[in-house]
Amino acid sequence: MPENLRTTDTPAGGGDPAGLAGSPVYASAAADGVTGTAAKVVFTKYDGSLHWHHDAWRLGEDEHGVWLGCPPGTPAARGSEPPVVWEHAFVMLFPRDAWWTATFNSHAWKCAIYCDITTVPRWDGDRVTMADLDLDVLLMHDGRLFVDDEDEFLEHQVRYGYPEDIVAGARRSADRLMAAIGRREAPFEGAHERWLAEVL
Repeated sequence: MPENLRTTDTPAGGGDPAGLAGSPVYASAAADGVTGTAAKVVFTKYDGSLHWHHDAWRLGEDEHGVWLGCPPGTPAARGSEPPVVWEHAFVMLFPRDAWWTATFNSHAWKCAIYCDITTVPRWDGDRVTMADLDLDVLLMHDGRLFVDDEDEFLEHQVRYGYPEDIVAGARRSADRLMAAIGRREAPFEGAHERWLAEVL
């Protein structure tokens, strides 16, 4: 991982969401042609309440982190809301020591790269959990690159009582991602392509 994307800071917050085991999302439909082991992706809000969560396939890992794949037809849910189905394939990268996750989409999506600013992803067996810190960095297939959900970030600083170091860390992470993606630095220079090919 490039040094400008690395952090050793570990923010507080997150936690283990309640009621996850009973979620209908974790019915794990078989994925034809995907080689990997089943995994669970769990985003929480900063207070530990359940946010987006879904199944995925652990494809492997490299110097950038752990790669999970989601083939077409992957179900997902936000909190306790009814599940939705994602029609197109994508892969996700979970770095080992940075405040973000990255989703690399197939060309069927309007967005090429979608990065969530989060606490450092933590693994517990086959489950990876992180707290969503609202800010997102998006690269569209037409080349537009921008930070999204600034308003939500400001609102949740009050609602969830983000400490100053969390606010500063989230903004620093977003700034680093904007620079790295804009310059096409690893892992945003095509490192995802071999992993994405496994779930198309």
